[in-house]
Amino acid sequence: MRRRLASMVRKEFAQLLRDVPILVVLLWAFGGAIYLQGHAASTEIHNYPVVILDLSRSAASRELIARLHAPYFKIVGYVGSDRELVAALDLARASVGIVIPAEFERDVVAGHGGFQVISDGTLATSATIAVAHLSTITAEYNQFLVERAAVAAGGTIAAIPTVDARIRVAYNPNQTSAWFSSILELLNMTTMVSMLLTAAAVVREKERGTLDQLLVTPLRSVELFSAKIIPTLVLVLVLSFLSLVGIIRGAFGTPVRGSLVLFYLVTALYVFAVANLGIAMAVMVRNVAQVMMLLILILFPMLFLSGARFPPETMEPWLRYLSLISPMRYYIDFGYQVLFKGNGFAYVWHDVVGMAVIGAVTFGFSIIRFRRLFHR
Repeated sequence: MRRRLASMVRKEFAQLLRDVPILVVLLWAFGGAIYLQGHAASTEIHNYPVVILDLSRSAASRELIARLHAPYFKIVGYVGSDRELVAALDLARASVGIVIPAEFERDVVAGHGGFQVISDGTLATSATIAVAHLSTITAEYNQFLVERAAVAAGGTIAAIPTVDARIRVAYNPNQTSAWFSSILELLNMTTMVSMLLTAAAVVREKERGTLDQLLVTPLRSVELFSAKIIPTLVLVLVLSFLSLVGIIRGAFGTPVRGSLVLFYLVTALYVFAVANLGIAMAVMVRNVAQVMMLLILILFPMLFLSGARFPPETMEPWLRYLSLISPMRYYIDFGYQVLFKGNGFAYVWHDVVGMAVIGAVTFGFSIIRFRRLFHR
């Protein structure tokens, strides 16, 4: 059995290393994709374009406008009418329009000043973040006015009642989006490549007609599946480690606080689980093009249900329960727990159990499906 398995594993490695398109996919998945994701998928805003209609032209309005500075906002122009402001938003010259009424300074002195913010909601995430920053700027300006009024009335700033809310962001104090997005992309690529390599390996045998030759050999189904999974397991673990050390830690400076031994032991279990899912896909299709279509059909729901973008707590109850069958939900939670927080096995055992159960189910399904189709 060992000799048969070793021979098959050597054959699979030789085929993989000669398959140029697969090698290009591997280099892109664990190199370019992770690097670009870390740089491009920032949720923060920088130099957000703002156009201003200042009808007040007073010291109070100038003080407010002066607070709209880099790195968050960039004033791209001043307009003289509502029509010009709307045109600037419609033509995408600006993403936020601020209208300061003519009575702004008088209202501020009276204690009930206000201004209007018109935001382009085409990019909803950026618009929401921009409005949140504007709300913070408004609160700081309001505090400045209160302190100035207290001093003018003969009081002291220390006598003004305030609430001091000090927020401490754990694990990512500067809220660097590259830390989050690069690790998420590594976990996503581990999933996609594990499914793709094993599915392509089986389908390639079917396309070339060599699967029938393998079926008449003494190889058993378990040995054949193991020979397809082992090269995938080795390549994914090696490439993900190089990506973690070279790109995530080296290029982005992301701290890795947990045990890499624990992470890669469980990653090996996860690769086994999703690789079996790839084999289950392969036995149901005829060529690599169909594998890619089926991969997209399965991978995207897995990603949406994983909780990476949308926390499971915000989902509908039936979707929250459905997410329990997504192996990515357990793996992504495990990855952040170990890599970001530095938690040990005592905190992630339930994720490991979930991956093990799904791996056993997918392996059993693949074996049964294979035997029914090929009578092995």
